[in-house]
Amino acid sequence: MTKQKILFDLDDTLIYCNKYFYHVIDRFVDSMTMWFGGYGLTEAVIREKQTEIDLAGVHAEGFKSDHFPESFIGTYRYFASLYGRALSPVEEDFLWKLGRSVYEHQVEPYPHMEETLDALATSGHELHLYTGGELLIQERKIKAMQLERYFENRIYVRSHKNIEAMEDIIATGGFDRTSTWMIGNSIRTDIVPALTAGIHAIHMKSDSEWVFNIVGIEVEPKGAFFTLQALKEVPDTIHGYLGRM
Repeated sequence: MTKQKILFDLDDTLIYCNKYFYHVIDRFVDSMTMWFGGYGLTEAVIREKQTEIDLAGVHAEGFKSDHFPESFIGTYRYFASLYGRALSPVEEDFLWKLGRSVYEHQVEPYPHMEETLDALATSGHELHLYTGGELLIQERKIKAMQLERYFENRIYVRSHKNIEAMEDIIATGGFDRTSTWMIGNSIRTDIVPALTAGIHAIHMKSDSEWVFNIVGIEVEPKGAFFTLQALKEVPDTIHGYLGRM
């Protein structure tokens, strides 16, 4: 079997991430509806504005940890100005700490994470980790899951995950595109850049995906392209494809 280079995304591919953000957003919305309840502000409108501000920050500057709490503060200030409600330093401090708390959650692996990585590593493939975010935050998760035992020094953390970042990794590492795979949940940051770069791709479908990750695929795959529901399906999918080559 030909040795493959396999890049894995981290958040919501190998470990849970989105569900912690959703939990914190729920707490934010609860606080906002309590403070602005007398103005007729609805949960849906609060969520829409917070998402708008959060996405604007990501599009402008990439994956920076402060964008999330800043989206809480920005939403709060927007509606305070809209309704003429006085700003409170105490409330803003609470929202900032609430937003930052999402990065302190316990790291939880997806089902069959170790089983999947073990199967691929023992089959002789070279595993790489390619994740978006800030180095210190991502390193905490990597160390908590002891992922260095699979990826060693083949770990890439980028503030922007796009075609330029993908091409840089491929060029710097001397990857053979015909034997390189990208596995991730984000169509925007994992799948489209992989397909554009001409490597194989596996989309790990999520039941509840962040709106930022949802885009259309307008790239014709040059190699394999699969959509899977569970990590444990990855080794057989890759080996099955290689067996047909």
